[in-house]
Amino acid sequence: MKIRNPRLLKAAGWLGTRAVRSLIGSLRTEVVELGHLGNPRTPTTDRAIYCIWHEYVLFGAAHFGTPNMAVLISQHADGKLLGALIESFGMKMVCGSSTRGGVEAVRVLTRDTNARQHLAVTPDGPRGPRRVMQPGAVYIASRTGMKLVPVGVGHLRPWRAGSWDRMAIPRPFSRTVCIGGEAIAVPPGLKPAGLEEYRVRVEAEMNRLTGIAEEWAATGRKPQPTAGVSHAA
Repeated sequence: MKIRNPRLLKAAGWLGTRAVRSLIGSLRTEVVELGHLGNPRTPTTDRAIYCIWHEYVLFGAAHFGTPNMAVLISQHADGKLLGALIESFGMKMVCGSSTRGGVEAVRVLTRDTNARQHLAVTPDGPRGPRRVMQPGAVYIASRTGMKLVPVGVGHLRPWRAGSWDRMAIPRPFSRTVCIGGEAIAVPPGLKPAGLEEYRVRVEAEMNRLTGIAEEWAATGRKPQPTAGVSHAA
């Protein structure tokens, strides 16, 4: 059932935010930053596009949920409840999706001069296929000069929804690993062939990092080598 009433959406976002924060806050989280951009919670002059698979959106909303971050939200009605959750976390919404609305998203991002410097996207959303990147984020990067940061997440034996993305719901107090990859610069004004080249490159890195994070979370064994800065969150 879809919620369309604005007041109900706002209430659902408020309740959802508190539930997600409580759940994510209980996790034993290990964060590894391989790139120089570091933690998205820290303001920086380098605006970046953080890419995380749709199935890990709950962790992403809590971990990246600061006023320094905007989120690309689907123009479909399906995105409205998620949008209410995003606003309740204090983030800004940029309308669009990984498959459409990219032009409008570019307009918003290029004229946006507030403190929300970064953008978070689920590039296989809003409807899949699962873990297949759509070209929207690469297009935005090519038009704005923002770098793409692939992110991999893994939970220890999460519950999985029956949705297309197999939404991962972490078990309270379980182990979670989040790996932020090296930032990928995209050349300006790319044509379709160039967009596809970088789409494939970023997708492959997201899947690589996700695989490492999931294995690490499942086994508790830190892979070697793991260049970067590691800290508990």
